[in-house]
Amino acid sequence: MFMKKRSYSIFFWIKALLLTLGSFFLILCILAFTTVPFWAYYRLSGAFDTRHATEAIVLLSGAGIPSESGLMRTYYTAELAALNPTARVVVAVPGKLSEKDSDPNRVLRELQLRGVDSSRIIYANTGRNTRTQALEVASLLQGTAVADDITLVTSPEHIKRAVLSFKKCGFKQVHGMAAFESSLSTDLRFDDKPEKGKQLLPPIGRQLHLRYQFWNHLKLEIIVIREYFALTYYRLRGWI
Repeated sequence: MFMKKRSYSIFFWIKALLLTLGSFFLILCILAFTTVPFWAYYRLSGAFDTRHATEAIVLLSGAGIPSESGLMRTYYTAELAALNPTARVVVAVPGKLSEKDSDPNRVLRELQLRGVDSSRIIYANTGRNTRTQALEVASLLQGTAVADDITLVTSPEHIKRAVLSFKKCGFKQVHGMAAFESSLSTDLRFDDKPEKGKQLLPPIGRQLHLRYQFWNHLKLEIIVIREYFALTYYRLRGWI
């Protein structure tokens, strides 16, 4: 009798878990057809996105060079450095400077390709997460002339957490430049009829929502959920 009750209880909780997960996934799929995921993503970055004059530019590490996040952040750092020719550039990328192909040195070469003079660059290469990067940059810059106004360059969803982390470490004026990707300006809709092929499925050449937006929004939902978990963790640890 005890075993029957126990088996029933386990089955009940498995069923409840599957129903909950299924409902959650269904909600995510429905929201992916709307603009909610984009605005949730933008909310993490939009309030801090800026191109104003700054005294120090801090490039926060992405996934390395080459990678989507690493190259995007490096591109925007070089762009901001060109707009602020007297600003110091802090490369907050972990790695050994003595190794030619380490991540900090790869970032350096990428910045040089985009016109940033190496004499402007300061390395902060020991931080392993946003908190430790903020602490390291604070120890490098605080008390110097360039510490009064800094701009962080990072991925859009990471801007809010990064700005709050650096403010927690004592920086008063902290701004952010979100490394947003650009979409093609060309209209990608097309007429399916000239393409011929089998007619088993309805034409989707003019359905950009189904071809691109739905899938992009699913990815944004995962990014946003992950980032809010990270923000919650940072708040509980007292890091923001």
